[in-house]
Amino acid sequence: MAKSSKNKPTCSSVFLNGLIKENPTFVLMLGMCPTLAVTSSAINGMGMGLTTTVVLTMSNIIISLLRKVIPDKVRIPAFIVIIASFVTIVGQFLEAFVPSLNASLGIFIPLIVVNCIILGRAEAFASKNNPLLSAFDGIGMGLGFTVALTCIGLVREIIGAHKVFGVSFYHLAELIHAPQGVLNWIDKQDPIAIFVMAPGAFFVLAALTAAMNKIRFSLEAKGKKAEAAKFGSGCVDLDCANCADAGTCNHKFIDTDAVPGESLEEGAKRREAEKEEAKKEVKEEAKAEENSSDSSEETQDTASEEKEDK
Repeated sequence: MAKSSKNKPTCSSVFLNGLIKENPTFVLMLGMCPTLAVTSSAINGMGMGLTTTVVLTMSNIIISLLRKVIPDKVRIPAFIVIIASFVTIVGQFLEAFVPSLNASLGIFIPLIVVNCIILGRAEAFASKNNPLLSAFDGIGMGLGFTVALTCIGLVREIIGAHKVFGVSFYHLAELIHAPQGVLNWIDKQDPIAIFVMAPGAFFVLAALTAAMNKIRFSLEAKGKKAEAAKFGSGCVDLDCANCADAGTCNHKFIDTDAVPGESLEEGAKRREAEKEEAKKEVKEEAKAEENSSDSSEETQDTASEEKEDK
C-alpha cells in the first residue's frame, strides 16, 4: 500500500524533531567535542550554537539544491567543501564584528567543518529532501544544539562562577537594590570552581541528559496512553510483557510493525485496510483456481468426445 500523505514530513514536524525528539546533544549525543569544550559560560555556548545553526542551515539548503547534480561517489568531499565555505564566511564575520566571541571559541570555529551534526544531516537528510524541509531541519537541529549548549554553559557558569551570562550575582543583587545583608552574604559565598573546568562539563552534561530523557519518556508515555484511550480498550500501558490480560488479549491495539510517526488510530485503519485487501486477494485466487479447473474439465470433455467420434 502507498504511504498516506499524513506520514510525509512537514516543516513543523522536521523542526520539532531536531529541537526536541532528536536533540543532537541530549538525545543523539553528537558534537560532544564543542559541547564539552566551549560551554564554560552561557555566552560561549550560545555563540557556538548559533554559529553552527547558520552553517548547518545554509549548507543544508545548498546541498539539497545540488543533490541531483553531485555524483554519488564524491558526495562526502563535495559536502565538506560546501560546509567549509560557509564556515569560512561565518568565521570572517565573527572576527570582524564579534572579536571577543571569536577569541573565546578559538579553534572550535574552523572545526565546525568536521562537526558530525552538520555532515550527518547533509548525508541523512539534505541530500534526500527538498530545500524547504532541509532548511527547517537545519534550523531545528541547530537551535536544539544551541539550547543544549546554552543550558550546559548556564548551569556551569551559575555553579562554578556565580555568574549569569557574564554578570555576577553581586552585581545582579545591586541592580535590584537588595539589602546590604544579602550583598554581604553573596560576597562571602565561594563558587564551586570545578564546574567551569573540564570535569564539570561531564557532570552537567550527564545531569541534563538524564533530566531530558526523564521528561521525554514521560511525555511519550502520556501520548501513548491518550492514543490508547481513544479506543476504549482499557489497555493504556501498551506493555504486553507486563500486562495481566496478555493471555486473553488479541493485541489488536499494539502494532509491532508500525509506520514511523503513525498514531494508533491510523495504524488500526491501516491494518483493517490490509485485511480487506488480503481477503480480496484470497477471493481472486479462489476464482482463478475455479476457472482453471473448469477449463481443464472442458478440455478433458472435448478430448473424450473427439476420441468417441473417431
